[in-house]
Amino acid sequence: MTETEQNTADILCGSDPQIRPQDDLFRHVNGKWLEETPIPADRPLTGSFVELRSRSEENIREIITELADSPDLCGERAQIAALYTSFMDEERVNSLGTDPLRGDLALTAAAKDKTELTAALGKLALGGISLPFDMEIDADRNNPEENIVWISQGGLGLPDEAFYRSAEYAQILSAYKAFVPKLYSRATGTDQKTAEDAAARITEFETKLASAHFDIVKLRDARATNNVMTFREFLDCAPGFDWESVFGTLGITKDNAPRLLICTPPALSAFARLWDESSLTDLRFYLNWQIILSRAPFLSSEITQINFDFYGRTLSGQEEQRERWKRGVSLVSSVLGEALGKIYVQRHFPASHKALMEQLVADLLSACRMSVTDLDWMGADTKRKALEKLDMFRTKIGYPDKWKDYSGLEMSAHDLMGNVRRAAAFAWQRDTEKLGRPVDRDEWHMLPQTVNAYYNPVGNEIVFPAAILQPPFFSPDADLAFNYGGIGAVIGHEICHGFDDQGAKYDGSGRLCNWWTEEDLREFEKRTASLVSQYDAYVPRQLPRNSPHHVRGALTLGENIGDLGGLSIALRAYRIALHRAGADAGDLPDRFGYTALQRVFIGFARIWREKRRDEYMIQALATDPHSPGEFRCNAVVKNMDEFARAFGITQADALYLPQEERVRIW
Repeated sequence: MTETEQNTADILCGSDPQIRPQDDLFRHVNGKWLEETPIPADRPLTGSFVELRSRSEENIREIITELADSPDLCGERAQIAALYTSFMDEERVNSLGTDPLRGDLALTAAAKDKTELTAALGKLALGGISLPFDMEIDADRNNPEENIVWISQGGLGLPDEAFYRSAEYAQILSAYKAFVPKLYSRATGTDQKTAEDAAARITEFETKLASAHFDIVKLRDARATNNVMTFREFLDCAPGFDWESVFGTLGITKDNAPRLLICTPPALSAFARLWDESSLTDLRFYLNWQIILSRAPFLSSEITQINFDFYGRTLSGQEEQRERWKRGVSLVSSVLGEALGKIYVQRHFPASHKALMEQLVADLLSACRMSVTDLDWMGADTKRKALEKLDMFRTKIGYPDKWKDYSGLEMSAHDLMGNVRRAAAFAWQRDTEKLGRPVDRDEWHMLPQTVNAYYNPVGNEIVFPAAILQPPFFSPDADLAFNYGGIGAVIGHEICHGFDDQGAKYDGSGRLCNWWTEEDLREFEKRTASLVSQYDAYVPRQLPRNSPHHVRGALTLGENIGDLGGLSIALRAYRIALHRAGADAGDLPDRFGYTALQRVFIGFARIWREKRRDEYMIQALATDPHSPGEFRCNAVVKNMDEFARAFGITQADALYLPQEERVRIW
């Protein structure tokens, strides 16, 4: 069997010919796989992305274990080996029990008043303890060449504010209230009565904190979360908490951060007020809980199991905790990711792959230009601005041109918690050094070994790590149609993020500004509203039809626009590639039982192959901006005239959508 035949067999394996593509393309391509494939016990889901991530994980494990078994290492390789060894020494970790928590808990215990507790909070944050709010340093969406401190809501133990207030998550909230005292008691050594009292205060504090949070839809609104304030204006906006104390410990002052980007002013003001009104005892319990949650993954097996029983089993339905080596690989990747990435790229990303990807990206960008030019709903002025933005796109493929420098980060093979603390402080120090400096356009926000891709609106860049350039998404030996339906649609998806409901608010330089005419913006919002309505009606087949858990069209809008536009321009790009080869899709012979254009759709359906546990599905519907795989496939193609023509869709088919109801944006 040739490489092409093998890749084709892999793509078509798991299909169900008994299900017509006109009725359910997702299950036509993936039906047998859905029936026969169990979800791994340590996973909340499985599918195309998960299978590739497992492959990448094995590749990284091979690199790390080779280093861990090698003598006389130095530099980054020694750091990798030391960190992994410290995590894998389970006997030592278990023998220490909860002793590694003592230093952190001593800081809160020693605080005699809120001033001292606030000072303790800053020190804890520097060592990697989660704050009651989120902070990061990144490019300013109002001035993309400068870095700024972003501050947003945070501090919750549940995935989202809705879990504290909505009846549909009452069972999860109840389970959380039972989990908190159990873990608190084991981690701190307090008696059950004290732990239950602490848990009641902790959950009450979090519930009050959550009540002021933006909901998850508003949180993704670039304009609603764009509130630039001077240092003093922010302090005046959120009185009751000594922000300067925490900021100072973290190296942020009015001199190096004269302006702050405050994403959620009401939530931060409410937090400061809650801090001011709460007793020292309540705040100490709450901070102790933040310490426990932040450190739990690095403590004894007893603690990690209790933690898993809620976050893994209850929230996601996982049957087993991930093997220790997998958690160790994840830790090393999170701390020394680019050091690992260098070796990964040398072993698993040939230069020929990068050249092929560059051609694919060029085809997709050309196709997008053609699509924008041909739009019948957009006026000339807005088209000109859209094309200008497209011409300013930056593309990153495979790996960074400049790697991060980890020199100065001390790693010990015998001090896991010390490694975690030092890594957090090192990463934050590196971030604070960005203040006052121009944005580094060469920096990546994803690792080469990560199976994913992203669009960064402030950088106006599309990024494709090396690890996603594998079957079923991409193979140099695959049928061209499958490549364009696979990685082509992924590339198109990321390009279209530059023009989704949020990306469209940024210009080509990455600045948040309006470049639309009023008439075109109204039409764009009309079309996106139709897409929201469509997706709001979708309930995953595995849940009851009357389930309160359904796709949230407003939450998933950006990704849905990316999916729909991405496949549309992937089809155009496929035609561009054929034309370059002197061919036309209509003249090509059928292969594997499908026409050339049908194979693009088959490849597209294959990449969204996935299967989720019910618990994880419910959590994802509430918090994940991506729609479930079945809708990333079926809900997209039913809007496309090209799909209707390719498969001869009629009113009798389940995937038929009347012409006037089909949404086309890009």
